[in-house]
Amino acid sequence: MESMNLKIGEKLKSLRNTRTMSLDDVSALTGVSKPMLGQIERGQSIPTVTILWKIATGLKTPLSYFLEGPQAEYTIVSPDQANVILGDGGKMRAYPLFTYDPVRSVETFYIEFDPDCRHSSDKHNDGVEEHVFVLRGTLRLVLGDKTVDVGEKQAVRFRADMPHAYQNLSESGCAVYNTIFYPSH
Repeated sequence: MESMNLKIGEKLKSLRNTRTMSLDDVSALTGVSKPMLGQIERGQSIPTVTILWKIATGLKTPLSYFLEGPQAEYTIVSPDQANVILGDGGKMRAYPLFTYDPVRSVETFYIEFDPDCRHSSDKHNDGVEEHVFVLRGTLRLVLGDKTVDVGEKQAVRFRADMPHAYQNLSESGCAVYNTIFYPSH
């Protein structure tokens, strides 16, 4: 996990320096405290998925930017315990499968939700869309004032530029593939 902390911190610091931003500037854009940002940059703190989303959204940068490595001609992947992003006290585990690809403007995650898990997500940047395919269990999506239940082997597509939440309705775990599409700039 330590290498993941350092990777996220290095990416954050590099992005901040490239944009000639101070920690105060980043804090104002993201709503994440300056001390927390400093700890993340130094690899001393493990950001939760919520904190990482706040940083990515505030800086208008895909979440997987903070996790990506070099791209190959083709890649076969599986969930990697070393790169897991935890949410809701560990009840949600998001594994980056394909990190942000600037050519395609897309990233893909494998996500596991434990029983009774309810994960809320802040709105993403304008034009962002998510495609969620449920592999196992039943997932409830709360999209503004609407709820949508998605069963095993079903998929849903929705605009993610509004607050939304995921809730596992299964007595056992729920597993999904989540692909996030970013608008081309």
